[in-house]
Amino acid sequence: MSKKTEGDPAAEVTTIEMAEILRRIPHRYPFLLVDRAEDYVSHQSITGIKCVTVNEPYFVGHFPGNPVMPGVLIIEAIAQSGAVLMSKSLNADVSGKTIFFASVDNCRFRHPVRPGDVLRMPVEVVRARSDLFKFKGKAMVGEKLAAEVEFIAMVVETPTG
Repeated sequence: MSKKTEGDPAAEVTTIEMAEILRRIPHRYPFLLVDRAEDYVSHQSITGIKCVTVNEPYFVGHFPGNPVMPGVLIIEAIAQSGAVLMSKSLNADVSGKTIFFASVDNCRFRHPVRPGDVLRMPVEVVRARSDLFKFKGKAMVGEKLAAEVEFIAMVVETPTG
C-alpha cells in the first residue's frame, strides 16, 4: 500500500503488511517479531512495527510480576525489520535463500519494553555490497530509545534435503 506524504507530494510512503512479511522472511510464531513495516525505501531504510502484548510467550518467565521484553528479542525484532528491507530490496527468493546475522556491534539497551508498548524500529542501510548489508537500527517506545544496534546481515543459500 502506498500513500503520499503531507508537505511533499513527490514522496512515497510504503507500508508492508503481514501477508508480505510472511512472504519475505521465514520467521513464524512464536519467533516472528515484526507485525508490519512502514517508510520502506529500497536499499535505504524501513521502520518495523511490533505491537508487544501480554500474550508473548517469554513474559511468563521474563520476569514474573514484572514483564520485560528480553533485550536479545528486541535486537532480533530490529534485525527482522532489516531482513524485510533486504528481502524486498533484493527481491530475494525466500524459498531458496535465508538472511542471517553476520555480526552485531555497539548494542545498547536504554529503556525496558513492556506489554502494551508499540516498538517502532527504524533501520537504515549503512553499506550494501551484493548479498551483504550493514545496518544501523533503533527500537523506540514513543519518544524513548529502548535499544540501538549496528549489525550485518547476509543472504545465504538454504540447504536442501
